[in-house]
Amino acid sequence: MKVIKRDGATVDFDRTKIVVAVQKANQAVDPEMRITQTQIDGIADYVMKKDRPRLLVEDIQDMVEQQIMSLGKYDLAKAYIIYRYIRSLARRQNTTDDDILDLLRNANKEMAEENSNKDTAVASTQRDYIAGIVSRDLTRRILLPEKISKAHDEGVLHFHDADYFVQPIFNCCLINIGDMLDNGTMMNGKLIETPKSFQVACTVTTQIISCVASNQYGGQSVDMSHLGKYLRRSREKFAHKILEAAGGQMDPALLDRLVSERLSTELKNGVQTIQYQINTLMTTNGQSPFVTLFLYPREDDPYAEENAMIIEEILRQRLEGIKNEQGVYVTPAFPKLVYVLDENNCLRGGKYDYLTRLAVRCSAKRMYPDYISAKKMRENYEGNVFSPMGCRSFLAPWKDENGNYQFEGRFNQGVVSINLPQVGLEVRGDMGKFWAEFDRRLELCKEALMCRHNALKGVLSDVSPIHWQYGAIARLQKGETIDKYLYGGYSTISLGYIGLYELTYLMTGQSHTQPEGLRFATEVMQHMKDTVARWKQETNIGFALYGTPAESLCYRFARVDKERYGTVENVTDKGYYTNSYHVDVREDIDAFTKFQFESQFQKLSTGGCISYVEIPNMRHNLPALESLVQFIYDNIQYAEFNTKSDYCQVCGYDGEITINDDLEWECPCCGNKDHRLMNVVRRTCGYLGENFWNVGKTKEIRSRVLHL
Repeated sequence: MKVIKRDGATVDFDRTKIVVAVQKANQAVDPEMRITQTQIDGIADYVMKKDRPRLLVEDIQDMVEQQIMSLGKYDLAKAYIIYRYIRSLARRQNTTDDDILDLLRNANKEMAEENSNKDTAVASTQRDYIAGIVSRDLTRRILLPEKISKAHDEGVLHFHDADYFVQPIFNCCLINIGDMLDNGTMMNGKLIETPKSFQVACTVTTQIISCVASNQYGGQSVDMSHLGKYLRRSREKFAHKILEAAGGQMDPALLDRLVSERLSTELKNGVQTIQYQINTLMTTNGQSPFVTLFLYPREDDPYAEENAMIIEEILRQRLEGIKNEQGVYVTPAFPKLVYVLDENNCLRGGKYDYLTRLAVRCSAKRMYPDYISAKKMRENYEGNVFSPMGCRSFLAPWKDENGNYQFEGRFNQGVVSINLPQVGLEVRGDMGKFWAEFDRRLELCKEALMCRHNALKGVLSDVSPIHWQYGAIARLQKGETIDKYLYGGYSTISLGYIGLYELTYLMTGQSHTQPEGLRFATEVMQHMKDTVARWKQETNIGFALYGTPAESLCYRFARVDKERYGTVENVTDKGYYTNSYHVDVREDIDAFTKFQFESQFQKLSTGGCISYVEIPNMRHNLPALESLVQFIYDNIQYAEFNTKSDYCQVCGYDGEITINDDLEWECPCCGNKDHRLMNVVRRTCGYLGENFWNVGKTKEIRSRVLHL
């Protein structure tokens, strides 16, 4: 019999530990309340005879308490509980110290792999992680109810971003960048007035992005269409200056050419400012700002021409990449790009089809942008099209006091995710028990989410002036609370979920792509959607169902469940759970069918959804990608492409690398031939750990790498 300790380690059952613990409690009570050694051995034997494959240490201690009380020795039971508490305090005393020291020694592998955008060897990043370690410790021991902490540890749910929970800050947002540029803002006590040119507007935008990122823990999104008016201002300024220099008289064609040349330079420099500042700035989170740029060539935009030029330049510069230390153009991690498909650019003869073809070329080489179908989004959000927040969660439609829809200037309070497969593992596929257990765990998630909400109640605007006083979210007075933005659906608070596929397999014996499995999976999704809707009605808080792209959580839940329930075929044996509602990567399904199938779940997961497909050899598959983009517009709200990306860790080269049958290869950039310094990364599952190139050199291993 194996015992799962509090730190997740698995050890052999040792009955002497029970005996010693009860003996110590025995010595702490009066003689008449003690039990005999025979009774102590009987308690240990009772636990041992359970003969389960795995037991949590807390479950063992609960059994011991129950057996003591069944003997009528209540004072002894109390003494045993006190003994457990003292031992628990002793265990927790050095947890933070050890975690911090492991971080500083670069000995914490889990932390090093947690976020590929944060290097744990860098001092500024270490400061953020040290603060995070302290926050997690305080959150687990003091700030959260014990049952929520226990549920998190046992993988029942995941309390996201506990490393920031001690601070009264929120998850992610849509910056109200239009208001901040048009009406000015303040940063570090300095007034930032309305920009007079595109270049200045780009600089101010990146300053806002950096300041916002340093005062929240999730991503942010910026609608780039607000910069169109400033590009027009630059055009008008150039025309005025050139005419003035020419004495007020100039051939119109020549004037237009000179203005266009200067505007082209201004446009390139402005976009380059955004790209390079975002990638070179370091926020207080120890990384570049986690920001998404929303690219939507709207037909009714008064600055449509200018915004099309901005989108084109952003895509061109992303296609080119950014030079690394070796001078090689590589793909930057930020900003993320989201491109909207509409009637005017869905590759059917529209005015902006040329932008979409450029976006497809960019996706083929750089794996961005992601794509939103305006057609499908309007169906799901009351006719509206808007950006996901930086964390890919979506807001619900909300109207201001004038009856106008508003999306920018809104935010997400936080996320708690439920482990769906564990429900199926716990009830052992018993459908009669499933729904009651499912509801019990959903209510536990609600309680955890209310901890997120309550942590923001009563917070003063002074905690983050850029958000609450100077326009990113609101323009409150100093000393005013943010409470009114926590209710009425202005902000969301999200229930995430992992492993719909595995849960369906456990309960029906088949995938959710099969008829019976699909019926069950749809019921589960509808039940979660109805549940968060009920919570919203009961509390006036914007609960939402969120298909979180938390790839690392897919591994954590699977690891925890394997330790507790053992190896279960097609569930815990894979080492990961399938993200949200996605089809398992091992299923034989083409890209078009996958998107069409998953779109039905996006309708139910309106608090956040994204679907992926993998396209082999994307750089040589542009016609196929264009066909898929057309399909996205007609069939699915939010999607992106993946491919296998081979890159050299020595120089960062991420172009084509030829590998022969003996697995010999050479980086065409720096000549590196070391297989250990080549990564194979897939965004589908987010795996960033060790790769199989270290195992050996056989065709079998090579095919395994390229498949997984």
